[in-house]
Amino acid sequence: QVQLVESGGGLVQPGGSLRLSCTVQGAKVQGGIFSANATGWYRQAPGKHRDLVAEISSGGATNYADSVKGRFTISRDTSKNTLYLQLNSLKPEDTAIYYCAAAKRRNMPIPPLVDYWGRGTQVTVSS
Repeated sequence: QVQLVESGGGLVQPGGSLRLSCTVQGAKVQGGIFSANATGWYRQAPGKHRDLVAEISSGGATNYADSVKGRFTISRDTSKNTLYLQLNSLKPEDTAIYYCAAAKRRNMPIPPLVDYWGRGTQVTVSS
């Protein structure tokens, strides 16, 4: 069974940076889950919906939510089956649980249609 495991969250001051990582564990996936599917990062703040923050399409194109454009960068290392999210110039409103995800689609879909989820990693931006 495929499992996604996030790491790299924590407490950071406004203006700071973090790098989140997501690795595949628990099963061999032919072709690599991150090279064969759309992959992305979602986030969910308390009392709010889970929203897509950034994605890499199955064709390799990157897309970002308007709120993080120019500050966050998504990347992947298919040889390591690892997905990354670099978070720069963090703001208090970026505080949320960040989830790694993958979908057997060209682009990341709405949350109910995602095929694989990580358990999430907490990012807190506060002085």
